Amino acid sequence: MITNQKDLQALIRRARATDAVALDTEFFWERTYYPKLGLIQLALSSEECFLIDPCALSDLSALGELLGDPTVVKIFHDAPQDLSILYQATGVLPRTIFDTRLAAGFAGISSTISLGNLIKELLDIELPKTETRTNWLRRPLNQKQIEYALDDVRYLRALRVLLLSGILGPEIKGWLDEELERYDDPNYYEPPVDENRYLKIKGAGNLNRQALASLQELAGWREQEARKRNRPRGHIITDQALLYLATNQILSPEKMEQSKLITNRTIDQYGQQFIALIKKGLLCPEQNCPPSLHTAKLNKTEQEELKRLQKYITLKSDALSLDPSLICNNSELRALIRFQGQPDKIYPRRLASGWRHEFLAEMF
Repeated sequence: MITNQKDLQALIRRARATDAVALDTEFFWERTYYPKLGLIQLALSSEECFLIDPCALSDLSALGELLGDPTVVKIFHDAPQDLSILYQATGVLPRTIFDTRLAAGFAGISSTISLGNLIKELLDIELPKTETRTNWLRRPLNQKQIEYALDDVRYLRALRVLLLSGILGPEIKGWLDEELERYDDPNYYEPPVDENRYLKIKGAGNLNRQALASLQELAGWREQEARKRNRPRGHIITDQALLYLATNQILSPEKMEQSKLITNRTIDQYGQQFIALIKKGLLCPEQNCPPSLHTAKLNKTEQEELKRLQKYITLKSDALSLDPSLICNNSELRALIRFQGQPDKIYPRRLASGWRHEFLAEMF
């Protein structure tokens, strides 16, 4: 366990002298807007594994030097959340990342496989499934917690070697490299703007444009309030309650109380704010309201085209040992069909260029 600056700096010097290191984080995220970093795991090999204690270290700048070093590959499993947390903790943009979960999809394995299942499949090692709900901020850590944390990085270097050897040819390796490069893009770490948070609320697709304008105002305000108070969004007001307020255009505390979705305390604290935000949405000119999220059903010809595309993607993915879910989802395929013959209008953008566009090119 690394608990002082001298040991941390010595470890990072050793790490920066290697070709690749394995990294992982453990955090606690139940009562705050921002996750609280509880532990950082780093492995130089399967035998040399270390735990860095952010609860004892106020300065993680040395770790940031490793994170931003383009000459050292940093291996994670399911990298996005770990990278965002480490970026927040160090202020350094990550460089040269290898994600074993993503790479699995390019090596004939599921791109959503868990670390435990990947280790079982490639190394035939069964990891214990304990400590998944532990509080990593508590000290001291017990032996089970320590072993569980170390196992998260112990095998990552071996997994990387096996996954790279399982990729069929340089073309597919190039596609993986292109996908991994997004982790080097500073824009990847920019959070969604507050005004787009309403898009994350389940059920928003059923609202008309005017109700969406109110939901947009409510969700944007909640994001700012949660961030300011460092509380989970749902502790301010739940998604279900926001959807109810916007759908029904609730303009009185009494109606809020009748819903049973909002506590009296929340109504007393924020009720008038909710009303003001809903009214602001109602006053929004229709042409300025968010576009409808409702997606029209495909006609018969388009449905046949969807089936043809899905079959093509499955067959070509099988031939190349790719996970088909890496290519696109059904929503993207539907959009692609609607814009067929208009390459400059293909949506979403990730299908308009890069390796996905190359994969689909012969279909159009």
